[in-house]
Amino acid sequence: MTTRERRTVHALLDGYGRTYAEDAGIRLRDTPQPLYRLLVLSLLLSARIRASVAVAAARALSDAGLRDARRMAGATWQQRVDALGEGGYRRYDERTATQLGDGARLLLDTYGGDLRKLRREADGDVRRLGALLRQVPGIGPTGATIFLREVQGIWPEAAPYIDAKAVQGAGRVDLPEDPARLARLVGEPELPPFTAALVRCALDRSVSDDVREHAHA
Repeated sequence: MTTRERRTVHALLDGYGRTYAEDAGIRLRDTPQPLYRLLVLSLLLSARIRASVAVAAARALSDAGLRDARRMAGATWQQRVDALGEGGYRRYDERTATQLGDGARLLLDTYGGDLRKLRREADGDVRRLGALLRQVPGIGPTGATIFLREVQGIWPEAAPYIDAKAVQGAGRVDLPEDPARLARLVGEPELPPFTAALVRCALDRSVSDDVREHAHA
């Protein structure tokens, strides 16, 4: 690692090294509730809407008690719409409320609401894991990518998971635009906050400018 790369990595982690799960108040552990909340957050983040709005909507759903598949499935469609609205997620609220209900019922029927069973079915195959996630209504390729990027800290078979959006962010702060080289810049425990920081650089030019400024100071 060059001195400039080291300074850039420090600027990323110090200034923007928090996961989107952390933003949403999710203490990520390998237990059913936080995993389900991460899946919901991934669905919300995958829409063409500001990340801050998706995070606020995820918090609102949690505040409404919809923290696991059983409670989400048991809520009425209007209750889900109202909770999304509380978080400011109004553009896609009706469709998303339907997807959340359908997805929760599929998870209950197939995995008893426990995403660890989905993980076991994938049997260490990350590509299979992504395919199983995409079977959940509302979780497309982008949603599955977000979930895997965030979960890699507790599902080590997914690591290192450095997707195209993170690579785009790396290019904006003059880091290698190669997933394997990027993965070698940090230890495995730092991969989730590191990749989240890179994604923030890709989504917000002011973030990448700030990182570059601190790295070159």
